[in-house]
Amino acid sequence: MGAAKRKVHSAEFKAKVALEAIRGESTLVEMASKFGVNVNQISKWKREALEGMSDIFSGNTTKRDDAYEKQIEKLHAKIGQLTVERDFLERVSKL
Repeated sequence: MGAAKRKVHSAEFKAKVALEAIRGESTLVEMASKFGVNVNQISKWKREALEGMSDIFSGNTTKRDDAYEKQIEKLHAKIGQLTVERDFLERVSKL
């Protein structure tokens, strides 16, 4: 019997579910049924949304954005390096 595949949800979906959980118009069980997500996952997204809200107003999101951009630059550099190495090895193997 194979392992169950884990669903990957978009940030927009998580935000939608978390916002509905914050509003409290439905129970977590109702929301779990409606969105096809475990109750514990909804609680986690709600908690993360509430904890992250203060960052929006404090300006901490720019720090996160800068760290993200630096990580992207490092990854692009690594991709470039690996591409050069692959091309070199491909040429050498044809000799």
